[in-house]
Amino acid sequence: MKSVLRFLPAATLAAGLALAAVPAVAQQPAQPKAAAAPAQPKASPAAIAAAKEILQIKNANAMYAGAVPGLVEKTKIALTQQNLNYQKDLNEVAPIVAQQLQGRQNEIGEGMAQIYASEFTEQELKDLVVFYKSPLGKKLIEAEPRAIGLSMAFMNSWAQNFAETVMGAFRAEMRKRGKEI
Repeated sequence: MKSVLRFLPAATLAAGLALAAVPAVAQQPAQPKAAAAPAQPKASPAAIAAAKEILQIKNANAMYAGAVPGLVEKTKIALTQQNLNYQKDLNEVAPIVAQQLQGRQNEIGEGMAQIYASEFTEQELKDLVVFYKSPLGKKLIEAEPRAIGLSMAFMNSWAQNFAETVMGAFRAEMRKRGKEI
């Protein structure tokens, strides 16, 4: 029950989802670039710039900064498990591949900016920039991770306690049927 109810911060979840797909991707033929992500409506350059500023203010790049080395490592592990006799070579090739692909994580930021720019109007994005630069916006950025972490801890605690209540209700109903569980 605990593992089902555990919540992960957005960064960890995003990285986990990205890393979980690597073994399957490594075994499939490459697909055309157009099939990689759904097309977003075209946003104005000003909207994209505001979206990028919001993401920069919120330090969103911290979510994906380690994406390339993480995916390289995950792929190396998957390939090593399938090709044990190539372990030495794969260990030597991994840093080369990581170096070749360095910086590609910035594509995530570009995609995120496009998404923000398609979800908010240009004016809304500009208003958000102003808000995040305000004292309250700065406080939100500073305090939100802690508030989210504490909220997740509270939700986990509540779920564990409530699970006991649910279990008690099941036992009571089964007792009415003459069955102890």
